[in-house]
Amino acid sequence: MRILVWHVHGSWTTAFVQGRHDYLLPVVPDRGPDGRGRARTWDWPTSAVEVSPEALRDIDFDVVVLQRPEEVRLVEEWTGRRPGVDVPALYVEHDAPRAGAVDSVHPLADQRAVPVVHVTQFNRTYWDNGSARTHVLEHGVLDPGYAYSGASESLAVVVNEPARRWRTAGTDLVVALAEELPVTVHGMGVDDLARRLEGSTAGKNLSVLDDLPQARLHEVLGTHRAYFHPYRWTSLGLSLIEAMMVGLPVLGLPATAAPEAVPAAAGVLSSDPDVLLATARRWMADPDEARERGLAAREHAVSAFGIERFLADADELLAEVTA
Repeated sequence: MRILVWHVHGSWTTAFVQGRHDYLLPVVPDRGPDGRGRARTWDWPTSAVEVSPEALRDIDFDVVVLQRPEEVRLVEEWTGRRPGVDVPALYVEHDAPRAGAVDSVHPLADQRAVPVVHVTQFNRTYWDNGSARTHVLEHGVLDPGYAYSGASESLAVVVNEPARRWRTAGTDLVVALAEELPVTVHGMGVDDLARRLEGSTAGKNLSVLDDLPQARLHEVLGTHRAYFHPYRWTSLGLSLIEAMMVGLPVLGLPATAAPEAVPAAAGVLSSDPDVLLATARRWMADPDEARERGLAAREHAVSAFGIERFLADADELLAEVTA
């Protein structure tokens, strides 16, 4: 198939474009949200091709994968075709509902033309989808390979803009752990957190590495003793799955989709900060247990979130939508 799809979430799109189709990626001059084009920090196949909005009107495609409400309008403006009417379409919902989750109505609720495809069962259950057709396409992740040494007696965290997304991302929990033991925070905008904590006890224990390329990030993650997933509210961070595939044991909150993604053998999910701290300290003192938990994490992540399963499920959905 020839698929029109925006580069919205880098890790998800990286997995999606590994399939056997041709992928049209809108690109605008400033590479802003309406047209980021190909990724610059991931290695994408040549079947993922950049295309300008002007060129799209004269290009045929079989299906459009929407990921933001405004893309419905963009397809009409740029191609003259209405998603779900003039061209088959599906809408991938990456996010859990925001504030007032119980009463959050999905932007594509109560229509039948475009099915809503959630990335977790949690998302499908918590969004009010109305009469829209719904599916779940569980995440797929390219296996970075087992890279765990656990040599550094420290926790790894991956979060973008931790200072701005303070309580949502659980940054306050990261800081609390950094009061007691070494923590390294990876991601975009992490320097702001380091500046905010400068001179404090947590600041002395906390280090940051800003926006490493994916391959390098996976190498560095493997040096840490364990991975901390601090999010109070998120869909399901792909960095969590990647860390599990690398071989890290997991600490985190039992929130949103995490309990379904992290089996008991792979780590500890608890709402009690004291339990999280005690477990982290135990793993620092017992690298054998940490390694064993990490091996269980990898086994589960590769089985549940492998790229082959993801692409097969995606093809099944695309075939149904275009039938």
